[in-house]
This record gives sequence, C-alpha cells and structure tokens, in this order.
Amino acid sequence: MLDAISTLSLLALLLGLGLGYAAIRYQVKGNPLVEQINAILPQTQCGQCDFPGCRPYAEAIASGEAEINQCPPGGQEGVDALAELLSVDTLLLNQEHGETKPKRVAVVDEKVCIGCTLCIQACPVDAFVGSSKVMTTVIAEECTGCDLCLPVCPVDCIDMVEIKPTIRTYVPDISELAHA
Repeated sequence: MLDAISTLSLLALLLGLGLGYAAIRYQVKGNPLVEQINAILPQTQCGQCDFPGCRPYAEAIASGEAEINQCPPGGQEGVDALAELLSVDTLLLNQEHGETKPKRVAVVDEKVCIGCTLCIQACPVDAFVGSSKVMTTVIAEECTGCDLCLPVCPVDCIDMVEIKPTIRTYVPDISELAHA
C-alpha cells in the first residue's frame, strides 16, 4: 500500500514538474495584434474611449468588444489607420466620446496653485511634479493633454495650452563656418 502511494506521489510530482516546464517554455508572450493596435493609439491614457487607457482599449478592439472609432485624441487618422491594420471598413469618429482637439499641454499658474496634489493623483502619465503645500509644475514632454487634471483642480490654476508646430532653422556654429 505504501509503495502504491509513493509511486503515485512520485508520478504526480513528475507530471506537475513537466506541466510547469511546458507552461513556461511554450508561454505565449501576448497578442501581437494588441501590440500593433496599441502602437497606433496616441497613448494619452485619457479614458475618453470608455476604457482606463490605450492598452485596455487596444485589447477590447482586438477581442471585438469595442469599435475602432472611440478615440478622439487619435482623430479620424487614427480610426483610418486602425481600419487599415484590421482590414475592415473605416468608420467616422464617434463624437459621443469627445471631439478631436489640437495637441495641448497643461500649464500651472504658480501664483494660484495651492499644492493640493489632486492633479498629480489624476494624471495618468505622471507629468506633474510637486508635493503637498508646494507649488506643482508640469513636465511638458510627459504631458499628453488629456484634460484629466482640469476638473480636479479646486482653484482652477491649470490651463491647457495648444502646442504650435514650429520650424527650426539650422544655424551653423562658428567652427563650421571656419572650415567652409
């Protein structure tokens, strides 16, 4: 009787180890379609699509749970790119989720800011820097312009400023001019 129990226990252990190894060895790393869809989305993490961020929205599109036209920051160009990727007919941007806005960045009025940190908590990309009772500032390169900080600010010290595209002119430095 003891031999049968030990033999079955050993067999169960070996099968468990084999299954564990197979699960690790043959694990699927993720859905490549989700990665491609996510790469097209603007990564604003604004939630206007009714999902908590761009990746969950990409997963919902890939599984057929969401339409491709729910992302206002991506605009009609984003909808068209998703339609091309998925080989489906393009749709018009669904205005129920908001309207497409120009690229913007949050700017904090330092004289009015009370350092409540509500904007820091609301920001999905950690673009705000500050601490309690200290003036908060924005890392402009990180800000996606999602507007989630606006409704939580109790003193309305945050403004969204449109980013205007600029053309930089190349100006050679003196050492380049000397060799010319």
